Amino acid sequence: MSRSEVVATYRVDSYLPLEQAAEVIAGEQSTGTFVAVARETPELRDRFAARVVAIEPTPSSAADLAGADLAGADLAGADLPGAIRPAGARRRSGLVRIAFGLENFGPSLPNLLAAVAGNLFELRQLAGIRLLDLSLPDAFAERYPGPQYGVTGTRRLLDRPDGVLLGTIVKPSIGLPPEELRILVRELAEAGIDFIKDDELMGNPPHSPLADRVRVVTEELDKVAARTGRRPMYAFNITDDLDRMAANHDLVHNAGGTCVMACINLIGLAGLAWLRERCALPIHGHRAMTGVFTRAPQLGIDFVAWSKLARLAGADHLHTNGLSNKFYETDDEVLRSIAAVREPLLGGYQTLPVLSSGQTPGLAPETYRRTATTDLLVLAGGGIHGHPDGPAAGVTAMRAAWQSTTSGRDLTETAQQVPALQQALETFGPPSTSGGGHG
Repeated sequence: MSRSEVVATYRVDSYLPLEQAAEVIAGEQSTGTFVAVARETPELRDRFAARVVAIEPTPSSAADLAGADLAGADLAGADLPGAIRPAGARRRSGLVRIAFGLENFGPSLPNLLAAVAGNLFELRQLAGIRLLDLSLPDAFAERYPGPQYGVTGTRRLLDRPDGVLLGTIVKPSIGLPPEELRILVRELAEAGIDFIKDDELMGNPPHSPLADRVRVVTEELDKVAARTGRRPMYAFNITDDLDRMAANHDLVHNAGGTCVMACINLIGLAGLAWLRERCALPIHGHRAMTGVFTRAPQLGIDFVAWSKLARLAGADHLHTNGLSNKFYETDDEVLRSIAAVREPLLGGYQTLPVLSSGQTPGLAPETYRRTATTDLLVLAGGGIHGHPDGPAAGVTAMRAAWQSTTSGRDLTETAQQVPALQQALETFGPPSTSGGGHG
């Protein structure tokens, strides 16, 4: 029977035969229950039951999962709580692809998630279960327009048709009074930064209300633009309850702001899609709390699958982490995330990868070598604000590093002509050639 389908790929670990475990998932997430019931007729199953498309056994190790290096780990200790483990049974692992008929839920993100990522994480038949990827039919593109600006639109707004886009996060993350924020924004903008954003911790607190931040930042950026002809993009964090988020967006837009930020996991995919329908500005998609889904190799939703849903819901920019970052992801995992965000989706949804976490000028050569693109927004927080000569020198150092790298020059040689870059390399470390791991 021909039908429009969503195909989900899972990493499955079970002490049952993989075929049996896969059928349990397909049944639980469509027509079945724990026992046969009278009204689940063959005709009904043929029309609505999820079906197992393929099973590919893999070594009983999570080593190939999202690039995680778990070879030799105590896999029994990694079993999900309550997993069925018959005496003497061995743990089986594999990639399982299951097709879900679109007729079961329609092109709806919340209901899609109910099907592909609902109760299956709680099944006792599974010792591990992780949603790795999703293949979506065109009906989702008809329902969800995806990013409004993406790479091309962001470049147009910034008047940066080529080259890596460089940005920073306001530091300190919280506690900076609005008038001090004004001074910091002025310094960063005059130094030639492309992008500035609120930290995800900065919402609408009493000590620095969003309305006050919008006022001082837009006033200052207007003044800088009048003097220099360039206006950086500032992403105001409008994350909030839906009614407040709409008002926050309108506040930014009416003041002449050019970007808003939303923490995707905190408002939900439906909340992001709701914002996209009403938004006149680029949406900077922050991934705060994504580790809940991605960090444990035996459980959750892989970044590849998650990023597709975030793009579908309308994120113009999407955080991927950066090389030599301060968090748990290896460089290979980060590169995989960047590639996932850049991969064409449903006819070309275009989202800008955002590299952050521990980014410094010395990472430019390795990042460019391994991504082979300048369609990146590189955010340096401490790497700019922690420069010995202040944030403006930090911007100068980052710009010099990336211009040197993309023009094929040696970074250490460039540093001899750019004192700010030389100081940055001495402070944060020389050019990285690690090829994998953490900083």
